[in-house]
Amino acid sequence: YQRRVHGDLVKKRMLNSFFVKAVSSSFRRCIFPRLSRALATVIKVPSLAESITEGEVKSILNEGDFVAMDGPIASLETGKATVDIKSTVSGKIIKLHAKVGQTVLVGNDFAIIDETQVGSAKAAPAPAAAPTAAPAEAPKAPQPQEKKPEPKPQEQKVQAPAQEKKPIAPEPVSMKEPMPAVKFSREVRRVPMSRLRQTASKRLKESQNTYAMLTTFNECDMSELTKLRKKLGDDFFKTHNSRLGFMSAFVRASVMSLQKFPAINAVIDGKEIVFHDYVDMSIAVSGPKGLLVPVLRNCDSLGFAEVEKAISDLGARAKAEKIALEEMVGGTFTITNGGVFGSMLSTPIINIPQSAILGLHSIKNRPVCIGNKIEARPMMYLALSYDHRLVDGREAVLFLKNVKELIEDPRKILLDIQQISFFHHTTQLNLICLLYTSPSPRDQRGSRMPSSA
Repeated sequence: YQRRVHGDLVKKRMLNSFFVKAVSSSFRRCIFPRLSRALATVIKVPSLAESITEGEVKSILNEGDFVAMDGPIASLETGKATVDIKSTVSGKIIKLHAKVGQTVLVGNDFAIIDETQVGSAKAAPAPAAAPTAAPAEAPKAPQPQEKKPEPKPQEQKVQAPAQEKKPIAPEPVSMKEPMPAVKFSREVRRVPMSRLRQTASKRLKESQNTYAMLTTFNECDMSELTKLRKKLGDDFFKTHNSRLGFMSAFVRASVMSLQKFPAINAVIDGKEIVFHDYVDMSIAVSGPKGLLVPVLRNCDSLGFAEVEKAISDLGARAKAEKIALEEMVGGTFTITNGGVFGSMLSTPIINIPQSAILGLHSIKNRPVCIGNKIEARPMMYLALSYDHRLVDGREAVLFLKNVKELIEDPRKILLDIQQISFFHHTTQLNLICLLYTSPSPRDQRGSRMPSSA
C-alpha cells in the first residue's frame, strides 16, 4: 500500500513538472516574444536634410548598453555636419542594425530598445580620439636615457685611477644613442576621406566647372572702424553683452551693397534669373572637422549687436559640432574671413548655388598716401569672386568699392547713407519694363525674370 501510494505521488509530481515545463516553453515561444515586441521601440534613421539621404556611422553604443530618452545612440557623419541619432525612449539596446563605418539610409531601422529594462545611460563613444592619442605616446620614450647613466658611477668607483681616459669613450656613445629615436620614415599611410571632405571637394570642383568665375580686388583703410571699436567697444559690451568686432560692419556693408546691386544677390536657374528680395548671409566658420558655412537669416533686418551675437553663437556651436543641417542651407551671399589665420590675399571659390563671395584678409600696417603725406594705416585687402555669366565686371567693381567706402566711413552704415547710383535706377527701370512686357511667376520670397534680359 505504501509503495502504491508513493508511486502515485511520484507520477503526479512527474506530470506536474512536465506540465510546468510545457507551459513555460510555450510561454517563452509564443507569449513572451509578443510582449517583448509590444514593449520594444524601433529607432529609425531620422531625416537629415533636404538633399541628404544617407550618412556614415562614426560612433555607436553596443548592444546591452542603456540609453536615456533623447540620449545619443550613434553619430552619423554626413556631407555637411555630424548628426546624432537620439533615442525616443529610455531603456536597453537589444538590437543594432548598423556598425561603425557602415552607411545607413534615412528611414531605415537602426536600433531596437527594450523599455522594460532601465539602467545607467552611457554616452556615445568617440573612436576618432583613439588613433590620434596612440602615435603621440609612442615617440615619448626617454627611459633608456635614464637607465644608462646609472652604471657610469659604478665604473668610476671600480676603475678610479683611469678616470682621465674614460670620459672620452662615453661622449661618442651618448651622441649615438638619440640617433635611433630620430629616424626618417618613408612609410605611406592611407586614411579614408571623411564624408564632409568628400562633399566639400565635389562642390568646390563643381563650382569651378560651372561658373565663369572671376575675382576683383580692392584695399580698405580700417582706421576709422578701428577707432570706433576702441572708443565704443567697452560701452557696446556693457549694453549688449557682446564684443564689437569687424564682421558685423562687413555684414551690414554687404547688405547695403547687395541692395544697391541686386544682381550679385541673384542666381541663375536654367534660363531664368532669380532675384532675392532678402539677404541670407552665409558665414564661413572653422570647425574641428573642417569648414562649416551656417546661414544668418534676414540680415537686412539685423543690427550690429544682433549680428555679433549670432556670429559668436555660431562659432561656439561649430566648435562643439552642434550646428544643425538646416542652418547651413539657403544662403544668398557668403563672407569668408581668412584673415583670422593670417591670410594676406586669396581668391575665394563661390559657394554653390550663389553667385558671389566676399573674402576678408588680415589687417596690416602699410604706407598709404594721405594727401601729400605718407602715413602708416591699418589696411585690409578685399576680394570678390563672382559669376561672370550673371554679374558684369562693372557691377562687381562698384559693389566692392561701395563696401570699401562704407567700411572706411562707418558713420554711413550707422546712418544708412549711401549714394544711389545711376545703374541701380536703370536696373529698376529694366525690371519694370520686363514685368509689363513679359510677366513671369513670382515665388514666395524672390522674383524671376528671363535671363535674356
